[in-house]
Amino acid sequence: MEMITFAINLENGSPIYLQLYDYLKKQIQTGKIESGTKLPSKRKLSSHLRISQNTIRAAYDQLIEEGYVVPIERKGFYISKLDNIVKIETRKTIRSDMIDALTENIQYDFSYNCVDQATFPFSIWRRLYKEVIDEYDIELIEAGDLRGNVHLRISIADYLRQSRGVDCVADQIVISSGSEYLFQILIQLFEKENVYGIENPGYEKLNLLFKSNRSNYRAINIDREGMILEEIEKSGANIICITPAHQFPSGRIMPINRRIQILNWANDSQERFIVEDDYDSEFKYSGKPIPALQGLDTNGKVIYMGAFSKSLSPAIRVSYMVLPEKLMKIFMKKLPFIICPVPTIEQKVLCRFIQEGYFERHLNKMRNVYKKKREFLESEIAGTGNPIEIIGADAGLHLLLKVKNGMSEKQLVESAIASGVRVYGVSKYYIQEDPYGTDPQVLLGYAAMDEHKIKSAVKILNSAWF
Repeated sequence: MEMITFAINLENGSPIYLQLYDYLKKQIQTGKIESGTKLPSKRKLSSHLRISQNTIRAAYDQLIEEGYVVPIERKGFYISKLDNIVKIETRKTIRSDMIDALTENIQYDFSYNCVDQATFPFSIWRRLYKEVIDEYDIELIEAGDLRGNVHLRISIADYLRQSRGVDCVADQIVISSGSEYLFQILIQLFEKENVYGIENPGYEKLNLLFKSNRSNYRAINIDREGMILEEIEKSGANIICITPAHQFPSGRIMPINRRIQILNWANDSQERFIVEDDYDSEFKYSGKPIPALQGLDTNGKVIYMGAFSKSLSPAIRVSYMVLPEKLMKIFMKKLPFIICPVPTIEQKVLCRFIQEGYFERHLNKMRNVYKKKREFLESEIAGTGNPIEIIGADAGLHLLLKVKNGMSEKQLVESAIASGVRVYGVSKYYIQEDPYGTDPQVLLGYAAMDEHKIKSAVKILNSAWF
């Protein structure tokens, strides 16, 4: 072949051997250097490009390892015969006009899936990671328990007993990577003939989860106290999924009387169970925290779920489930192939974070941070003087607004977006149509917003709506 002409870029920071390797690989992939072609010797190419033979050798060795080049003793280096090369072009940059189109020119987003970014304990998290990785710990490279790291499960059990009133031990806990995966486990744990009942309105992913798994499920209406008992009975469901600590999206807390009614319903049949998703339960800003429903259960009827997505970050991707003992026995027998998807190192870091008291201190700090944000948001809304009703308990990381200006929900959301503020219509969380025909409502999450952003966003909303 002709001698290779290759321009070296000394400014991009990439080693010269990698630049040569990339150049030759692209020439081979595009067919510009055909299979069977002999490459120049290391000595000749080194002299031609005025770079060291070691650099040429490193580039050739990489091509040999990947199968693009075959070395033949006493003959040289030849291009391999390659069939059906799949070349994936990667986009290096995204144009600013594309970013604008993706964000729809949104200045402020009242998202409910975020946390306060400024207060995440990066320095502590980084130090704990370093300590864990620096230790000679064989657990880091072992498959481990299918339920998750035992020390993390012990820490979670201790935390749940002390802070949420959950009656459990480590052997009842299954660690996974998000509530969606926990529900996937439950779907496999129970037989197909079971019927699930989900809140209407409620967590929108449950509807999609059960539908994609071809599971039988019913949408069950809620009122001001939570899932309605008569509706449960009518639905024929035998496993109900509820959020009693802070219902999503209504933001209401299920009172003790309704909790007892639902527990009694579950106790009436061996086939009935309650899945309690303790959604953002850590954040209650007035009065005592409401203990988990699971703490009232004496017959192994409540499956308790929790996660660190709101208390720490959604990026942590650690969730957990407390199974009644009889269901844990079924889990271990029926699903031994399910392996905990959370990397061991992350479980160990989180375990230390809890055991060394950092999690408790972080939670106490975040309760104050989010309480102040909520109060500030409420005061800014009240300060507009316009007819806007705030709905939801003094808890969680979002609130609902009932805006009494004659606009439909669609008009409220679209006018806000047109003005640069994203809010969320509540109708999207109804699986079936709102049975009560309530006035239009929008949802505002405030965890990721600071006071300056809240003030500016409320001012824009006021102009868009009134």
